Amino acid sequence: MTLMIEKMMKALRFGEYGSLDDVKMLECESTQPGPHEVRVRIGFAGANPLDLKLLSGRMAAVFPLNFPYTVGTDISGTVEATGELVRRFKRGDRVFGRLDARVGGAFAEYAIAPEHGLCPIPEAVDFKVAAALPTAAGTAWLALFDIGGLGAKQKVLIHAASGGVGSFAVQLAKLAGAYVIATASLENHALIRSLGADEVIDYKKDDFTQRVAGVDIVLDPIGGATQERSWSVIKPGGVLVSLIDRVIGNRGEIRGAFAPLANNAATLHGIALLAAGGQLKAVVDTVYPFAQARSALDHVASGHSVGKVLVHVTG
Repeated sequence: MTLMIEKMMKALRFGEYGSLDDVKMLECESTQPGPHEVRVRIGFAGANPLDLKLLSGRMAAVFPLNFPYTVGTDISGTVEATGELVRRFKRGDRVFGRLDARVGGAFAEYAIAPEHGLCPIPEAVDFKVAAALPTAAGTAWLALFDIGGLGAKQKVLIHAASGGVGSFAVQLAKLAGAYVIATASLENHALIRSLGADEVIDYKKDDFTQRVAGVDIVLDPIGGATQERSWSVIKPGGVLVSLIDRVIGNRGEIRGAFAPLANNAATLHGIALLAAGGQLKAVVDTVYPFAQARSALDHVASGHSVGKVLVHVTG
C-alpha cells in the first residue's frame, strides 16, 4: 500500500541501534491514516525504560524495529483525522493509548494508531494524566490481576514502589483490598504511604527478607539479586511476577511469571475510569517541553525518577 503524505512534523528519532547520543529531533512526514487507523495530534507522551532498551538493541529479538524509528509508545491527544472504516472515533475526540513498541511514534507532533488500540479520555482526566497511564498502570494491572490473581486480604510485596509501575501497583493493590508492602528509598516513603502502602521498607538500609514473609505475590521490576532474594518471602502457592526475566520459571510450589508488555484497550479504559473517579493518582516526576524531549529519556536513564516522566508535545 502506498502511504499518502499529508504534512510535515517534528519527531524524536534514531536511525540505528545505539545510545542517547544517536537520538535527534528531525523534520519528517506524517502520513494519512489507513482504513482502520486514526491520526492523533499528540498532546503528551510518556517516557519509559522500554524506550531505552529499544534504542540499545537489547529488545531486538522481541521488538525488531524498522528505521528510522520514532521514540515512545504512550500518548494522549486529539483525533485529527480518521480512516474511512473507523467508527469509534471522530475528529476532535480526546484519546490515549499505547502504540506498538515495534512501530513507536509517541515523541512526535502526530502519530498513526489503530482504532482498536485507543481509548477515549474521560472528561475528568486531563491529557497529562492520560499519557501517564498506558504502560505503567497497564503493566501494574497485568502483573497484579491478570497474572498474579491478586484478591482482597492477600499480601503483596512491590519493589521499586516509587517508580512508574510501582506507584500505580501500590494504589491498585490497595483498591483490591490487599495488604501492601513496598520497597523504596527513604525520601520516597511518605509518598508511598500516601498512595496506600501499609508498610514501606528502605531498600538501601534494610534487608527486606528479614522484614517480610508469607506474601502471596511479589511484583519485581528490578530483577537480578532482588528477584533471587524475593523467592524466600513468598508462601507456597504464591507467585513472583517479574518485569525483567522473560524466562523465569517456577521454583518448588512457587510460580514464577513474566509480565509482558501488551496493549489492552479494555483494561486501559477501566484504569482511566479509576483515575476519573479520583481513586487512582498519576505520580508525575517531571514534564519536559517537546524541544527537550531527549532530556526526558536522560531522566529515565538516570534511574532516579519518581513516578512518570512526560513530554508536553502540543496544546
